[in-house]
Amino acid sequence: MPVNQKIPSWIAVPAVLAVLAVITYQILLAPDHIEGSKNILSTAKTIPLPIDAPESMNWDPKGEGPYVALTDGSILKWRGHDLGWVEFAYTSPLRGNCSKHEVVPSCGRPLGLTFEKKTGDLYICDGYFGLMKVGPEGGLAELVVGEAEGRKVIFANQGDLDEEEDVFYFNDSSDKYHFREVFFVTISGERSGRVIRYDKKTKEAKVIMDNFRCNNGLALNKDRSFLIVCDSATGLVHRYWIKGSKAGTRDIFSQVPGYPDNIRLTPTGDFWLGIHCKKNLIGKLMVNYKWIGKFFEKTASLDFLVGLINGFRPHGIAVKISGETGEILEILEDRKGKTMKYVSEAYERDDGKIWFGSVFQPAVWVLDRK
Repeated sequence: MPVNQKIPSWIAVPAVLAVLAVITYQILLAPDHIEGSKNILSTAKTIPLPIDAPESMNWDPKGEGPYVALTDGSILKWRGHDLGWVEFAYTSPLRGNCSKHEVVPSCGRPLGLTFEKKTGDLYICDGYFGLMKVGPEGGLAELVVGEAEGRKVIFANQGDLDEEEDVFYFNDSSDKYHFREVFFVTISGERSGRVIRYDKKTKEAKVIMDNFRCNNGLALNKDRSFLIVCDSATGLVHRYWIKGSKAGTRDIFSQVPGYPDNIRLTPTGDFWLGIHCKKNLIGKLMVNYKWIGKFFEKTASLDFLVGLINGFRPHGIAVKISGETGEILEILEDRKGKTMKYVSEAYERDDGKIWFGSVFQPAVWVLDRK
């Protein structure tokens, strides 16, 4: 083409806009690349569910399960491929208008699940009602803790039980937002999240940690000398000492990539953290600058906000950290979200299999490491 021949504007303008769009996406929206991660989660086996979002799971003292906490306020039990999923419990008696796909506040939203081995009771952190409990036969759960130190429990999230001390620890992620607004908690800048210690003997609920921005997962370590709590907004994992010379103090245990969700202790004493998604620049700006977060809270729908934070490319990721040092030991990914998306929990069993839950998808996944 001669040098002096001009490119028609109807070709040049769209081309320039396309280039700018690609550059903008790569700078603002593309999820971070994590060095050293293993892109193997797409090989996991999928077990579909009739209801969305098995945010948390657990196995009963007999080893049966998993039991999963779902969008419609119910908890289902897996009975194997022949029998499938059966209803076990629910957190609200109001079942008439419950949806399989959308959270209805009156139906509740069970999140973290913890079985008590010596009784078979299932403790449930409900994102609307508080800490609840249901017996080994299931059915309607009863409220155990609805407030602590004069403040209502607004967003019970995940907890863990010290059976020797008869003490249950759990997160209350916000005093303003319930589960349905979870991403608004992350970007709002508010620090009202707290950790509550419930003494089963005295029935006292006491705040032992506070000043969190959406504290999400919580788990005790193997010898019950400390617990760890992850803050979804910052990716920081905080430690609270329960026993020893440091009892009653806290420190930073680890920092993980992305926005962490539930934490589960492994059979060897390490921890798996489910990661909702990796971070991108726009997400970091929303979290680090309160006015930007507030702008998106007021102007964007929750669905758009979720897409924005994950770069409109939902994917799967889980991080394993040392139970002694907090060092990152392993990162597993499904980078393109072929099989796994929006991981909320990674639960490693004694047989080497890792089960994964999701805060949005209608399935659990099983990865057999052996």
